Amino acid sequence: EVQVVVSGGDSVQAGGSLRLSCAVSGSSYGEYCLGWFRQAPGKEREGVALIGNYGEVYYAPSVKDRVAISKDSAKTFVNLQLSSLTPQDTATYYCAARSGPSCYKGLGNFPSFGYWGQGTQVTVSA
Repeated sequence: EVQVVVSGGDSVQAGGSLRLSCAVSGSSYGEYCLGWFRQAPGKEREGVALIGNYGEVYYAPSVKDRVAISKDSAKTFVNLQLSSLTPQDTATYYCAARSGPSCYKGLGNFPSFGYWGQGTQVTVSA
């Protein structure tokens, strides 16, 4: 059973940076797509960044120049580095995993992810 635990949310000023971390247990065996979603109040959950089992990455167009996703080779940690943050980045951020090696079309398909961590709040003030 895959378990996901998130850490790293915080309140920052616009222009700042933040690193979110996700500890994933139970995924060392098997192939998984891992990644980050976010949900702002009153809005739908949206994909931010995904990383496939073999390291391919996918970024949402709205953040692709400002975020970087990475994972360790053992697939036990997935990190999201956020930079040049704006108030529009304020949201609850979630780490998620789904079975299968590819993250293709995963950014727009959060229901396909079966394993979720608790959300962590990122608040960006102007």
